[in-house]
Amino acid sequence: MNKTAFMLAALLACGGAAAADRAAGEKLAAERCAACHGKDYNTPVDPSYPKLGGQYDDYLLKALRDYHSGARKNPVMGGIAKTLTPQDMRNLAAYLGSLPGPLTHKK
Repeated sequence: MNKTAFMLAALLACGGAAAADRAAGEKLAAERCAACHGKDYNTPVDPSYPKLGGQYDDYLLKALRDYHSGARKNPVMGGIAKTLTPQDMRNLAAYLGSLPGPLTHKK
C-alpha cells in the first residue's frame, strides 16, 4: 500500500476527521496557552505547569480530550478544554507538537 492510500485509509478509519491546521493551532495557543505555559510553551509561568512545546501531538490531543471530558481533573485546564472543539484540540496538538522542545529521542 502506498503512503497516500495508507493515509486515506487511516483518515477514513478515524471517521473522516479533518486534518489539523497548525496555523489555527498557533493562534489558539497564543490566545489560550501562552499566559501559563510561556510564549515558547516551554517556559511556564509556574514551574509546576508542564512544558508543551515539542511534546508528542498524540499525547497532547489525549490530554486535551481528557480535560474536556472530565476524565483528567484540573479546574483551569478543564475550563479551557471545555471551550475547545474537537478540531481546535487537533489544531493545538499539531501546532504544539511541531515546536522545538525538551524531548529527545534515544538512539
